[in-house]
Amino acid sequence: MMEVIVNDVDETVRLGESWGRRAARGTVFALEGDLGAGKTQLARGIARGLGYRGRVQSPSFGLINVYEGGRLTVFHIDLYRLETAAAVCGAGLEEYLNQPDGVTVVEWASRWFGPGDREIHRVVLETTGENERRIRYDHVGD
Repeated sequence: MMEVIVNDVDETVRLGESWGRRAARGTVFALEGDLGAGKTQLARGIARGLGYRGRVQSPSFGLINVYEGGRLTVFHIDLYRLETAAAVCGAGLEEYLNQPDGVTVVEWASRWFGPGDREIHRVVLETTGENERRIRYDHVGD
């Protein structure tokens, strides 16, 4: 895994933007990290990098937010409330995880253990200071 240290929210968003600019249809970003680690900020950056200019917020209670209007549709999923892969499947989210017709960003991705038929970009965010985060990730073009 690669690693980067970001020192504030803006750096987290900019990292996500760089990934979003290079993301292809079918890309899935699987985000892991504690509450407040920056998962939603990274998702905001990915959406911006794909050209979406609206508000990006965590879909904690609705499970999924769909952002259209950019180069590709962004499916932003939060699995915090679902505890098993069976619950994810029962919620009807498999299509966004296995073969999305756009780019999917999944918060709390370890709650879904299903294998896809394409690469998933795994990202782990760790709080290392008040504003500092360590972000470890599979190669996503950087």
